[in-house]
Amino acid sequence: MSTVAPNFAVKDPRAGDAGGGAPPSFGGGGDGDSGGNGGFDYGERLRRARLGLVLGLTAVIMLFVGFTSALLVRKGLPSFDAQTNTYSRDWVAINLPWTLLLVNTAVLLFSSLTMEFARRGIARQAALAPVKSIPGVTLGDEKPFPWLGSTVILGLGFLAGQLLVWRILHERHFFVNTGPSSSFAYLLFATHALHLAGGVIALLYAASTSWLLHKPVEAQRIVVDITAWYWHFMALLWIYILVLLMIVR
Repeated sequence: MSTVAPNFAVKDPRAGDAGGGAPPSFGGGGDGDSGGNGGFDYGERLRRARLGLVLGLTAVIMLFVGFTSALLVRKGLPSFDAQTNTYSRDWVAINLPWTLLLVNTAVLLFSSLTMEFARRGIARQAALAPVKSIPGVTLGDEKPFPWLGSTVILGLGFLAGQLLVWRILHERHFFVNTGPSSSFAYLLFATHALHLAGGVIALLYAASTSWLLHKPVEAQRIVVDITAWYWHFMALLWIYILVLLMIVR
């Protein structure tokens, strides 16, 4: 009975081939930011950016939880009058322009909707980017709607509406130092407006990545995606602030 033993030549992987070239490498890069072909791993960068956003929003949540706890405790505490040696309630009713605040809320919620359209649009562009890179393949010259620009305008409109709210409060002689209720109202409004202004700056940067910096669509998607989730959080936070002020007014 005869047997056939195949004769395979096994080469040392550390040695080059006959032409002197290195063997091809497969798999991901070593630092997590590069793929096997030397390009950026945008999926990994997006996951890292979302994780950083969650950590940042956790800090914001803890901040407003602290504000809420301090507000509820202060509302139930009386103040001591040294002249009469008596305790009295100094919590002044919060007389807010609720109609204007509801209009501002509608503007902010609508801006959250346009921001979501922008997020989904850039995700679609990123998904189609490999197809567009194929020679001879065209998907048409469809011009997307400027959802980011619309969100910026609506966000600025909300901030302008908040300034109008503060003006009305001043006309009603409801100042920061009027009492603890007014101090907390201004604190909540100002803190939210400050964070929302940061979101507007992020939106402007997201728009500049496309219009001015001409970054790859995958990099644009990361900025728009993170900004969109941050913007949605700001809308939910604003609703929480309104509900809280309705409860303690």
